[in-house]
Amino acid sequence: MSDLVEVRAGVYHDSVSLMRVSQALAARTDVEAALVAMATELNVDLARDLGFAVPAATGGDLLVAIRASGDEQLEQAAAELDRLLTAGSPGGGSRARDQLPRTTRSASRAWDATVALVSVPGEHAFVEACDAVEAGLSVMIFSDNVPVELEIVLKDRARDRGVLVMGPDCGTAVIGGAGLGFANVLRPGPVGVVAASGTGAQQVTSLLDLAGVGVSHLLGVGGRDLSAQVGGRSTKQALLALDEDPATELIVLVSKPPAPEVAAAVQEQSLAKPVVRALLGPGQDDLTTTVEKVLGALGVPVPEWPSWAAENPSVPGGPLRGLYSGGTLCTEAALIAGAGEFTDFGDDEYTRGRAHPMIDPALRLEALAAVESGAVLLDVVLGHGADPDPAASLAPAVAGACERGVAVVVALVGTEGDPQGLRSQAARLNEAGAAVFTSNAAAARHARLLIGAS
Repeated sequence: MSDLVEVRAGVYHDSVSLMRVSQALAARTDVEAALVAMATELNVDLARDLGFAVPAATGGDLLVAIRASGDEQLEQAAAELDRLLTAGSPGGGSRARDQLPRTTRSASRAWDATVALVSVPGEHAFVEACDAVEAGLSVMIFSDNVPVELEIVLKDRARDRGVLVMGPDCGTAVIGGAGLGFANVLRPGPVGVVAASGTGAQQVTSLLDLAGVGVSHLLGVGGRDLSAQVGGRSTKQALLALDEDPATELIVLVSKPPAPEVAAAVQEQSLAKPVVRALLGPGQDDLTTTVEKVLGALGVPVPEWPSWAAENPSVPGGPLRGLYSGGTLCTEAALIAGAGEFTDFGDDEYTRGRAHPMIDPALRLEALAAVESGAVLLDVVLGHGADPDPAASLAPAVAGACERGVAVVVALVGTEGDPQGLRSQAARLNEAGAAVFTSNAAAARHARLLIGAS
């Protein structure tokens, strides 16, 4: 075996591109292991766990670690690496780099834009988002790891200029039918959504779609917006915008557990349109119950939410592990299950320098492979931006867990229109041995029963 380990100082590529490069190299028959990623602490630890000797590096450096079957094969893999990195870079195509806008403001002038999407490392997101706000654009900040103090400054500037900041760490938005970030294929309709939650909003809107109800707009505001520090700055703006929107008849407010005083202040906001609130917390409605209340308010019958039972559902007690990609879904499941150990792999600590787990399943697959007993509860979120075929990697891992005597329960969040195919994904996961539910709340209750929790 031959190893190549390089730290390329100051070289940046986005985490999704690097994940695809790593996958392409690892798929070669002459490559034993490959990790191409930004040299964050997590990724350096992963490389060392694979047996690579990694020199000193910073999170702003590119880490290359390849193990091939011989020197010639390693040289070929390295050449393939450089080809893949060049092909994926902005100047790697036929269009010269200087033909592209060099700032957000110049891009807004060139393309008559009204919304900017910022997806850069968190330490650079504030500057780019400020540029967008100063150009008169509303901005969706997909980036995480932005200091909360800068979030407050940015949202105050946006309010003063009459534009909206969605984020930071805003994973989902749908504006007039156009999806940004992770977005399900939703039919148009009368429900507007304001969400301090990405996957929570996807759960709500996907269930509405399964019930035949469409969405006017989904405005994400970032997971911290209803915290005591941020004080609901963007939430208040977004609620007012939907209240004035002629296509919106009813508003849903979705959030992971908010600061009580902020939730109270938002509830006191005077709006003309009805607002149904899904503010997770002890004693509060779960997301599915909230959707059913929305359907009732619209006079739409509540359907039986699709589910696919496991062939062998019984488990002789044992621990429950929650392995989630969505923070709000993880919180909801933990509240309902009332027991077990839950991990949100979409949390900042797991996404520094690597793709979100809705795109890159590697960490969750490793965690699932380590479970030897009891039950595992996990989410699979479909839609644009997410893994194009999650069952391809997850179904074999589910089958392996079931062979070890572990019960697997999946909350499958998506719509019939999503490109992955809701029912085909459900069928493959179910055939592998998982019980599959389109309601995360129903999945959590099923998992609780499996482990014998009261």
